[in-house]
Amino acid sequence: MSSSRVPEGQHDCGRQSEFVCVASFCYYLSMTDCIFCKIVAGEIPSYKIYEDKDFLAFLDIFPKTEGHTLVIPKKHVQYVWDYDNLGKYFETVGKIARHLREKSKEEIVKLVVWGWEVPHAHIHLMPGKTDKFDGRKLNPGELQDLLKKYRFNSF
Repeated sequence: MSSSRVPEGQHDCGRQSEFVCVASFCYYLSMTDCIFCKIVAGEIPSYKIYEDKDFLAFLDIFPKTEGHTLVIPKKHVQYVWDYDNLGKYFETVGKIARHLREKSKEEIVKLVVWGWEVPHAHIHLMPGKTDKFDGRKLNPGELQDLLKKYRFNSF
């Protein structure tokens, strides 16, 4: 099931823009409910491949490709385009993409900004031209193997 942000005034439930509607149900989302904020805070485990003071990159547990990584700002911002320093964000994304290209031995790393599944800015990086994985949830052993391959040595 997917969720989508509905513009203010267009919710079936009549609620405002801080609500996300999934099917016919609307849910209030705040920073305390944000799964990515909980990952940043260490409340939810993740498979971190990179971290600095402003950004975190971790393996997607439902990957499309081997090494499929999400890059998020640690500061809660709903949309990528609202992050206060896009240059710094994309410099970090570029650094991680080059690392993924080197480790995967793939020529290309796809970049996608969907921005609606989780109301926290995130960029998907996916090495390779094909989708080796089909978006199925990987088990912890598979993710640990990928973590060993893709984790930065120094962070």
